[in-house]
Amino acid sequence: MKSKNIPILSLALALSQSGPPIIVLLGGIVGTELAPTPTLATLPIALLVIGVAIFVIPASLIMRRIGRKRGFLAAVILAALGSLLAAYALSQDSFLLFCLATLMIGMNGAFVQQYRFAAIESVEEQFAGRAVSYVLVGGIAAAFIGPEIAKRTQGLIDGNIYGAAFLILAGLYLLSFLALSFMDPVQVQAISTSDEGRPLPEIIRQKNFLVAIMAGAVSYGAMTFVMTATPIQMKETAGFVLGDTAFVIQSHIIAMYLPSLFTGFLIERLGLARIMLVGALVLLVSAIVGSTSSSLSQYWLALVLLGLGWNLLFVGATVLLTHTYHPSERFKTQATNDFIVFGVQATASFSAGTILYLSGWGRINLIGFSVVLGAFIILLLQRKSLPQGIVKV
Repeated sequence: MKSKNIPILSLALALSQSGPPIIVLLGGIVGTELAPTPTLATLPIALLVIGVAIFVIPASLIMRRIGRKRGFLAAVILAALGSLLAAYALSQDSFLLFCLATLMIGMNGAFVQQYRFAAIESVEEQFAGRAVSYVLVGGIAAAFIGPEIAKRTQGLIDGNIYGAAFLILAGLYLLSFLALSFMDPVQVQAISTSDEGRPLPEIIRQKNFLVAIMAGAVSYGAMTFVMTATPIQMKETAGFVLGDTAFVIQSHIIAMYLPSLFTGFLIERLGLARIMLVGALVLLVSAIVGSTSSSLSQYWLALVLLGLGWNLLFVGATVLLTHTYHPSERFKTQATNDFIVFGVQATASFSAGTILYLSGWGRINLIGFSVVLGAFIILLLQRKSLPQGIVKV
């Protein structure tokens, strides 16, 4: 597997994905302070995800017309502007502008989610799982960079306790722009402009497409639901300091991306079904641990398991999706997948604050457990129909 795009995409992901941890860590806290009602505390985080969900289809159409590289470059500029707007919003105590800023950063996230598909298109077909894993490794660096920026920049600007974090974040997006400028255009099979492939409804009716969508939506939805509520639960309810909360979120994000060092190899050797089932099982254990958490070590363990389970299930779902479309169908299939997956994630993120406020931490974990249990049963029943060969893209 030889492609300079893989390390470039991994570096760009490390820089761009430093934004979401900052927003996850600070968004709910800022929301608690600025939102007109406590039930809207997680709205900034939800809008980060909504930005991804509403822009996945436009992003796909844009890249189909101008190419992956130009689309990626335009998106990081938008995110840099959103970061500057966030810093300004905090200086003005404007909840509305802060929400708009996180929405803009989320729009870039729709393009960042396409990095994994660009990686698949940059390598030989048998290395698809490995390519996705290597790109996601960039998230390990993001797990350190984002929370450390949020934690270490508090109060650097008088009267704007969190503003410096977003100014630095804008700089990271500009560095991502620089890295992506060295990317080679993605080379895929020649596709006739008149060849649109099968109709989308026909693609959607495939059993493996539905399983891939389900697994991706459950992995992201359950993970985001718990992750979004955690900083508020720990800092505002359980009384932990921001440093402890940052440590737990940082560990969680590391657990999300560190397994990518070997997830691709495991898929190649053990098969999709086993890896996806193990991912769902780890998520179930995470919910059990999380429901009884009261100490720092318990929160840490629950969130680490949450990240690990997400990685195994989501990478598996991504690879499975590539079995369901032909090259001429990739943009519309990927866009449909991401629209559904991140629509579910946005719903989970927005509802987390309300459910935490009205029903408590135990209910958050119970809902997550129930959803993942359903996915685990479906995967168990469908395991023999999942592909075991190389990935076709």
